[in-house]
Amino acid sequence: MNDTPLSNRMHIGIFGRRNAGKSTLINSITGQDIAIVSNVPGTTTDPVYKAMEIHEIGPVVIIDTGGIDDSGEIGQLRVKKAYKILSKTDIALLVLERSQGLGEYELNFIKEVKARGVPLIAVINKIDQGDVVSGLLSELQLKKINYICVSALKNKGIGELRQKIVELAPDDYERKSILKDILAPRDLVLMVAPLDMEAPKGRLKLPQVQTIRDVLDTDCRVLVIKEPELEDALDNLKNPPKLVITESQVLSSVAKFIPQNIALTTFSVLYARYKGDLDILVEGARQIDNLKAGSRVLIAEACTHHPIGDDIGKVIIPGHLNFKSEGIVIKYASGYDFPLDVKGYSLVIHCGGCMLNRREMLSRIGYASAVHTPITNYGVFLAYMHGMLERVVAPFEPEKCVSL
Repeated sequence: MNDTPLSNRMHIGIFGRRNAGKSTLINSITGQDIAIVSNVPGTTTDPVYKAMEIHEIGPVVIIDTGGIDDSGEIGQLRVKKAYKILSKTDIALLVLERSQGLGEYELNFIKEVKARGVPLIAVINKIDQGDVVSGLLSELQLKKINYICVSALKNKGIGELRQKIVELAPDDYERKSILKDILAPRDLVLMVAPLDMEAPKGRLKLPQVQTIRDVLDTDCRVLVIKEPELEDALDNLKNPPKLVITESQVLSSVAKFIPQNIALTTFSVLYARYKGDLDILVEGARQIDNLKAGSRVLIAEACTHHPIGDDIGKVIIPGHLNFKSEGIVIKYASGYDFPLDVKGYSLVIHCGGCMLNRREMLSRIGYASAVHTPITNYGVFLAYMHGMLERVVAPFEPEKCVSL
């Protein structure tokens, strides 16, 4: 459980006004002093993350956020940060003081949560200090909002809250399998995993590791090789592999050795399905031909890192764009800095999103789709530029793939 990446955990966000008891609540749920508790409003500034396990759900991460009623220039930045957490939240807990009721801050937050389709639980806190304000429960019932009354300080009602979280946990908060729907037990998957400069020292990349585990969990076999060993490996196999998976950067050189009757795809295409919406990302790639001088393109990465060698986001993709048309304007976003408004862009090219949970990747795709801005990911973009898009998505369209 402790080794489960945050991106594969269900995200539970805790929101509410300053001093509503959010930090006390996360400490009570986790049974640990994770967040600093103080009577001073605005103690929580940056979001606080705690990974844990809820038995009926599995690995989760609970996020404590700043107050949605914070004020001043810095306070508004904290509010903005709290709302950004919603983009990755699978279940939202709105903490209310039992004497507070629903005000403008809560109503605006509830409206935003409902617009995003995120399950919501109102947590009425501090019931150890007196009765719940008149009319609050009726208002929550009228708005069809689930609620639980608790005393986070006295640990009262926390068991009921955990049970309500289990009840409302979305079944599809993440795609449970990367490949299970296209493989059958005992199928052989051949992975070509180049150990390039961007590969972490002593380890494989996260998508490679997760895909290997997924194949094994599907009762299939996996053979992992480096690119120079590909031809020899194919010659020595008694039966051809059901599927070949490789990195986008070496797709063209790998494809030369893979017959058309053997399914071929990339880790980026796998993650386009696993984390996002493959159809939308494929359609986004098809809009590349519409780019021209003056077109603005946003290249977005989920994590922040220093470019190494021929970095895919800083070197390879810009090189393809410049070859496509001189004068394309390229902008960058990394980490949490993905803009909520991408209306001014002709195309968004996002990384595979291995460090994002599915909810956040879908949120980013949703931001683009809402303003009709095409969006694709690194691997889908590169497959299109190499004229191989149809082939790498074919394994997920059975009627187009002979071997599947």
